Amino acid sequence: MKKAKSNTGSGQSRRKFIMNAGIGAASVTGLPFMLGSCGNAAKSGESEEEPGGFGYEIISQQDIILFQGDSITDAGREKKNELPNNARSFGPGYANIIAAKLLNDLAAKDLSIYNRGISGNKIFQLDERWQKDCLDLKPDLLSILIGVNDYWHFRNGKYDGTPEIYENDYRNLLNRTLSELPDIKLVLCEPFILTGTTAVDDSWLEPFSQYKEIAARLAGEFEAIWVPFQSAFDDATEIAPASHWTHDGVHPSMAGCELMAETWLNALQS
Repeated sequence: MKKAKSNTGSGQSRRKFIMNAGIGAASVTGLPFMLGSCGNAAKSGESEEEPGGFGYEIISQQDIILFQGDSITDAGREKKNELPNNARSFGPGYANIIAAKLLNDLAAKDLSIYNRGISGNKIFQLDERWQKDCLDLKPDLLSILIGVNDYWHFRNGKYDGTPEIYENDYRNLLNRTLSELPDIKLVLCEPFILTGTTAVDDSWLEPFSQYKEIAARLAGEFEAIWVPFQSAFDDATEIAPASHWTHDGVHPSMAGCELMAETWLNALQS
């Protein structure tokens, strides 16, 4: 498989990022350490470098962080102003919870965090808006969650995509990103589903598994941090039924958003 191209300096920077993160495609799995509310954040003045701190060494001073994806990331955000560090521009989803915690825990780092997820998007639609909604923002850290619509819309006859198209388009998007932003830190999130819900049944499992495998493979290929959302939700259903975490098997509930945020943050801290 063709890998992303980068110059020697940028390659060293990306290798340093992976070493500091301590994680690539082979990520931690299982239920995050806490399923509590965002009110559990520690004081913003606490150092992330000290024992008991936050462990976000991969995030640097004045970093720009961008969340990209579909409706799970969109979460009903406003799209007129699309401001960084703004609750209305984030919507009430997992990205909001993550951003709030980072802005509190790393207050001294003066971060700028954006949400540019758009409901209904598939991978090719990310590519269509990538210049405006990613490259022009020049993010230092980019988180992508995409894939469920690539299968769901095929399943309901609204899209003629295939796993091969998903993989090729996703790889091309990542190569395009690295060609313009060679030092970017990538976070690829596992697309997920939960069966026994209003929209998802067991017939989803085998075909959708291909999309999860592709996303994991690309995380390894591009030396990205891997966020194991499916594993986290699978473990969570041992505690409460799927309907507690998502009403339709795709879109997370309040508890599901918190679980996603904890899983994402744990991946960065590992």
